[in-house]
Amino acid sequence: MKVLDKEKDVSTFFELVKKTPNRALLLDYDGTLAPFRIKRNEARPYPGVAEVLERIIETKKTRLVLISGRGLDDLIPLLGMTKLPEIWGSHGGERLLPNGKYDIKTVSNSLDRDLKKAADWLKEKGWSEHLEKKPLSLALHWRGMKEEEIAKISMTVKAQLPRLVNEKILTLHEFDGGLELRPPGITKAEAVNKILGEMSPETIAAYLGDDLTDEDAFAAIKGRGLAVLVRKELRETRADIWLRPPDELLAFLKQWQTATS
Repeated sequence: MKVLDKEKDVSTFFELVKKTPNRALLLDYDGTLAPFRIKRNEARPYPGVAEVLERIIETKKTRLVLISGRGLDDLIPLLGMTKLPEIWGSHGGERLLPNGKYDIKTVSNSLDRDLKKAADWLKEKGWSEHLEKKPLSLALHWRGMKEEEIAKISMTVKAQLPRLVNEKILTLHEFDGGLELRPPGITKAEAVNKILGEMSPETIAAYLGDDLTDEDAFAAIKGRGLAVLVRKELRETRADIWLRPPDELLAFLKQWQTATS
């Protein structure tokens, strides 16, 4: 573990977690709880992660929430958990509560039309096998490609794809391993704000993430909890601390479990 913000004391943070009756543990999935895989349906949690999350759920003392860019139908089979936490999929556009209630954000009727237009264009370019259609967005993955190929694809897509869609309906975003078209206003930061807005102002929270798409969530949790970067190598970030997975990640989760038992 490396502390990036000198004003943050992790021991003091966990003392607060231990004492407060209001806690929220917010977690990204790919790259955070699970290693990246070129075959995305093989990205299962690091050993021991699902088990410690289930123990945290069983105590009923933490609001445990997964916030992922994946669609829910894609994410849930990978978790390997007998009891699911609250899950916000599609960057917060979908929401599944532990009681089974499901909600999806209402967007423009033109969304499907523009997503199809974008998908058709990307398929014409020969990238169909790298596309991921989600309920509210479309992602182009390039993990495993050569750097020269990635640079060429990125330049082409950034220059041409935004012209094919209505920018009020879909905007292009970068993530670690590709590009994604999704509706404006659907972000992990918005999910964090909504979750904490539903809780007591005294809530102690942590958000764990790895990707560029997690940076807005790090910003959103500032002043309300701990922003935790989880990745093999450090990069420029708004996070307060940096954990290397899987060992430091698992140690953090176990420390949370101990503090809330």
